[in-house]
Amino acid sequence: MKKILLGLFSFLVVLLSFACGNITSEETSTLLTDITTQAELSTTGITTLPTTEDSTTTVITTEEYVYDPMEVADYIVEEARLSFKFFWEVVNGDPTSVGYGLVADRYNTATLSYGAASIASVGFALAAIPIGIENDWIGYQEGYERVLGTLNTLENMQRTHGFYYHFVNIENGSRAGYSEVSIIDTAIMMCGVILAGEYFGGEIKVKASELYQAVEWDWYYNDVSKMFYMGYMPESGFGGYWDSYAEQLMIYLLAAGSDNYSVGIEAYDKMKLSSQRKQYGTSDYFYVSYPGTLFTYQYSHAFFDFRTAMDNEYVNWFNNSIEASIAAYDYAQFMSTYYHTYGKTSWGNTASDGPDGYRAYGNLPAAGQIYIDGTLAPAGPIGSLVFVPELVLPAMEYFDSIEALQGKYGLLDSFNLGLTEEATSSIIRPARPIPVNGWFATDVIGIDKGVSLLMIENYRSEMIWYYFMQSEVVQKGFDVLDFTLL
Repeated sequence: MKKILLGLFSFLVVLLSFACGNITSEETSTLLTDITTQAELSTTGITTLPTTEDSTTTVITTEEYVYDPMEVADYIVEEARLSFKFFWEVVNGDPTSVGYGLVADRYNTATLSYGAASIASVGFALAAIPIGIENDWIGYQEGYERVLGTLNTLENMQRTHGFYYHFVNIENGSRAGYSEVSIIDTAIMMCGVILAGEYFGGEIKVKASELYQAVEWDWYYNDVSKMFYMGYMPESGFGGYWDSYAEQLMIYLLAAGSDNYSVGIEAYDKMKLSSQRKQYGTSDYFYVSYPGTLFTYQYSHAFFDFRTAMDNEYVNWFNNSIEASIAAYDYAQFMSTYYHTYGKTSWGNTASDGPDGYRAYGNLPAAGQIYIDGTLAPAGPIGSLVFVPELVLPAMEYFDSIEALQGKYGLLDSFNLGLTEEATSSIIRPARPIPVNGWFATDVIGIDKGVSLLMIENYRSEMIWYYFMQSEVVQKGFDVLDFTLL
């Protein structure tokens, strides 16, 4: 449309000039050709600008994006700001360090300490920086330098066929403990890498492309079972499979988009064939994950915009996550009979810290057995903000009202308010006693802060979706997997 309007306007200008005797018919033909060319170039993002005397320079730009977030309650913006602050501060911020830009997996608000870095945290941090820039929490140049330095660090870190260790030493990027070479955490990180490349362009996009194209997705894939392996340990090899729907949906699209190590639609089709569809409460039927944790329905959507994406069997994964969120809400209402934590404004189990340690807390329905002890992480419902805002916004208001849940980097990871009088001995409870006023986590966890931040931003402005979906890699992934983007 822009091209058509420019062409019509230009034609009218030239026609008027010719009618007035200002130019000849030959000059008119030449001018029309030049203007038509400029109209075509303007739609492709190439503009020719004059410089000195007879020389010209060609500037390649992307379509201009105007940041115009919707107005939301102050506590929503504040949760986003403090979540961003985690990714900006709980990091190796020394530009001279070989670990520059690596982000800690978690931060303890009681001891003010943190340990190993998480590759997934790095991915969320790379996506967080454009959010920080657009919200004026940091300047463009300092964000640019942090991203470029981080990509340089990733470029020089140890990799196995392009994949990174899940946990690494935050000072030097070396393997932390007996961490696995992780396909899912590498995928999350690559989503952040791609997003940063699209936002900044130039040398950052070049480096982002090189990092992504170095990942040998087909090495992590069993072409007999048609499944990706779940993990790899140098000491023992591959173990387990991604055998049904979960957060690894992103892997199929990223792998399909690779130039030299592509894994095609057969892996995606096998995943769907191996997955179960169930419903709970007022939800419709949807593809369920094995543990039923909400993050499994959210992580891929933090980057990929599935709202108008339909596969060749008319499956829309955005709608799938809507139904999963509705089911999680209904499940919490049922369990509120036994646990004080749950209610109309407190729902949505996801993986988090708990009184007895880190757990993958689940919701019904699920493909496997779920675990629940009354612990809830705010990241669970917040990660579903784009799916069911009418259910999430009241929950965020409730979380904001709980003073003990507030911390330096926003909402603490999780809380547990104990059992109701109706809870029988068969109701699962933590081994650790819950205090009268409730148990509250001391840590914040990078991946929980990450999904919260990105989903809040997508709800407010759709910015992450906008830039990420511009990627040629992402477009190719959808194409190879035979998706239609309506």
